[in-house]
Amino acid sequence: MSRYADQPWLQFFTEEQRAETPYPPSVLHGFLAAAQARPEHRALAYFDGGLTYGELDALSDGLARHLAARGFAPGDRLAVMLQNVPQFVVALLAAWKAGGAVVPVNPMYRRQELAHVLTDADAAALVCSERAWQDYVRATAASSPVRIALTACELDLQTRDDPRVLTPGRLPADDAQDLLAAARAAAGPRPDVPLPAAGDTALVSYTSGTSGRPKGALNTHGNISYNAHRQVRIHELPPDAVIFALAPLFHITGMVCQLSAALAGGHTAALAYRFEPGVVLDAFREHRPAYTVGPATAFMALLARPDATAEDFASFKLISSGGAPLPPAVVESFRARSGGLYLANGYGLTECTAPCASVPPGYEAPVDPVSGTLAVGVPGPGTMVRILDDDGAELPFGEAGEIAVSGPMVVPGYWRQPAESDAAIPGGELHTGDIGFMDTDGWLYVVDRKKDMISASGFKVWPREVEDVLYTHPAVREAAVVGVPDAYRGESVKAYVSLRPGAAAEPGELIAYCKERLAAYKYPRQVEVLAELPKTATGKILRRELKAAAG
Repeated sequence: MSRYADQPWLQFFTEEQRAETPYPPSVLHGFLAAAQARPEHRALAYFDGGLTYGELDALSDGLARHLAARGFAPGDRLAVMLQNVPQFVVALLAAWKAGGAVVPVNPMYRRQELAHVLTDADAAALVCSERAWQDYVRATAASSPVRIALTACELDLQTRDDPRVLTPGRLPADDAQDLLAAARAAAGPRPDVPLPAAGDTALVSYTSGTSGRPKGALNTHGNISYNAHRQVRIHELPPDAVIFALAPLFHITGMVCQLSAALAGGHTAALAYRFEPGVVLDAFREHRPAYTVGPATAFMALLARPDATAEDFASFKLISSGGAPLPPAVVESFRARSGGLYLANGYGLTECTAPCASVPPGYEAPVDPVSGTLAVGVPGPGTMVRILDDDGAELPFGEAGEIAVSGPMVVPGYWRQPAESDAAIPGGELHTGDIGFMDTDGWLYVVDRKKDMISASGFKVWPREVEDVLYTHPAVREAAVVGVPDAYRGESVKAYVSLRPGAAAEPGELIAYCKERLAAYKYPRQVEVLAELPKTATGKILRRELKAAAG
């Protein structure tokens, strides 16, 4: 019998939270119920504009009709390559209403990356911004399976035209119809297609590529609905809550924890195009959100704003961090600057449809006294997490190994990659590739990615542990640690850091700081100060790029 079968983490949940509450087969079911019950309620806030549930329902009906009329059939895939704009949501719901799946595409992708996704996903249709279409997407789509092209302008559905994130002017194209115009022209009842079943594919979500060539995870409607309703139920969000989309919607965190949770619960999702600290703070002041989630790097950027005050965060019931490691020092800095608000950690992957562990309401994650690692939370009700050795055998509580997850949020596999699916998700249990351990109370600690482990003179060094020490230095804003070739040690530790505005620190000072706090084989032998560390669009620091640059 599994030593994890007793699920000690359930002690942190109420009887009501532990109960197996039925949830709809899809988020679309919840959205349609909300649109019927409260059509005038605001579904999307976008600067000074947005859409009500009734308007969003009508537009997505019209776009679904337009897609169907142009040959988009049930089972087809619509690639959506947009920032956080209302048209993203219209396209998402329209594809589901037409019986299709959505392929969220990072709008920062360039030709080669986009070409891989469109071809690999066999995308029948594509939505992108007007500027991207004119710039390079038109040519890329021409040599792909795409046969339906639509464009969207970020200036629509608002009048503020904030120059910090929105570029003035429109670039309409003759060979790609505007999404909103197409939806309005085809207004009418949605296509006569059955609503999605829980096992139907909702998203083909391509992994970020930080560990290799992106592959498409098959997030089902049931996967998304379970985690979306879990967000609303566990976090006890009030009926009229505003959820601010800090994470991009094309990322699984933004898609599930923000947008899907909002639509499933009949809440309002507030959008602000893309992350820009000043714009985000203004949106907090205007829309007074109750919840948001984003990477630690985003919260560091908000804290760095001299005009940020505790009042800006006063409306929040909960703020979560996900998508990147959360150093304990950032939690305390955020608490001090936000008027005492606790920044709750969380853990998830694309393959488990965002969260599989989080900090329960009313609790704070402990810090491991040996490594200084902050717990990422506990598994939720209905979720099983085990720690495995290299042979797949269970390890005792407290011992580090590979994190394995099973539950209703785990995807059935990867798009057209049966061998990869069998290797990563044997028997429906996701082997994450992350190294971590669990304490006897059920708190989960993520040490690092298995592939990022550094072997210095035969000793294991986890970059995360060194990074957490660097984050405690008052001058350090961001930190990333990699292994570099060393003729004597095999590998040695190198750190890259960026500094807080107005702060100064020499590499030698930072090396000495770590040397005082870490074992001799762990402290960095080299430190390089950069203006900014390279990141994905979702805020994850790209160790891979830094490691390649270091040789």
